[in-house]
Amino acid sequence: MHLTAVAVLVPLAVGCGTEGAGSGSVGPEQPVTGVEWRVDSITAPDATLDAPAGARLRVEEDGSAGGNLGCNSFGARVTVRDDRIAFGALRTTKIACDRPRMTFERALAAALDRQTLTARTEDGRLTLTSGHGERVNLTRITPD
Repeated sequence: MHLTAVAVLVPLAVGCGTEGAGSGSVGPEQPVTGVEWRVDSITAPDATLDAPAGARLRVEEDGSAGGNLGCNSFGARVTVRDDRIAFGALRTTKIACDRPRMTFERALAAALDRQTLTARTEDGRLTLTSGHGERVNLTRITPD
């Protein structure tokens, strides 16, 4: 029994061990789910918008996501498969904030709402890229 388990697990461990922590993959070494991410900016082909303080995202293994768009809180259903995250419709609070926060919030909501994004992690950073080339740039928040 033990010999069979070793014969099966060793090739898997060797195959999985070839990806380094800085490889840019999304996997057990650099999970996207269960992590609090600070939104740093959104980069579009023609401009970069810096995120206001408090903008964040958390994707859970149970298929839920939530956070703050820069002013309002949001929640959504998500599907994580390989390096893709598919967001369902965003549900948000309806607080009005100053113009810069609302401008950023509209851009972030548009990037996530009903979109499938490619996720790439590297060195505590996460980049979500749309099919149109928009990038949401995030940094892992480490617990104190």
